[in-house]
Amino acid sequence: MTTLELLSQAVGAGKAKDAKALAQRALDEGAGPGDIVDRALVPAMALVGEKFKNNEIFVPEMLVAARAMKEAMALLEPRLVAAGITPKFTALIGTVQGDLHDIGKNLVAIMWKGANFKVVDLGTNVTPAKFVAAIQEHRAHLVGLSALLTTTMPAIVETVKAIRASGATGVKVMVGGAPVTQQFADEIGADGYAPDAGSAVDRALALVAAA
Repeated sequence: MTTLELLSQAVGAGKAKDAKALAQRALDEGAGPGDIVDRALVPAMALVGEKFKNNEIFVPEMLVAARAMKEAMALLEPRLVAAGITPKFTALIGTVQGDLHDIGKNLVAIMWKGANFKVVDLGTNVTPAKFVAAIQEHRAHLVGLSALLTTTMPAIVETVKAIRASGATGVKVMVGGAPVTQQFADEIGADGYAPDAGSAVDRALALVAAA
């Protein structure tokens, strides 16, 4: 197996130390940092997302895979910056106002990073105004709104309204969380809906590609 294939396997298996060592070996062998991301890390996290979506792995396995990816990325990021290689798309994510839950949001953020988005995590209990300001500040292509409670679903509605009223262009809005459905997303005018973190990657890539 090639070093990049071994790296991809290490990330998928959640072997953080091996992932970092193999990323270094790939650099030593002459691989560019962008190639390492595109040919090893992105495919690894895509496979992790697919397995999660199919219930072949669960949250703990996804988290250790994400930790392994972060170890490799910590080594690669300075080199990516030095080479002028930056993610093509910027995504914001946050849990809406009144909701303090963050596990689902964190998983989606991890998966988006693994798909080579620049991810700005706004945290929990995020007001509509903060989402709007962040979209303008970061020139976001995508914003993910998360809610775990039925009682905070109205905050998704208000946030989507605020984003539309702001006149922000070129930004797609995706919604998700336990009580959220495709029907709800359609009714409030969101651009996309994802039932889980694995699906959130596919949907995000489709949305920004169509922008």
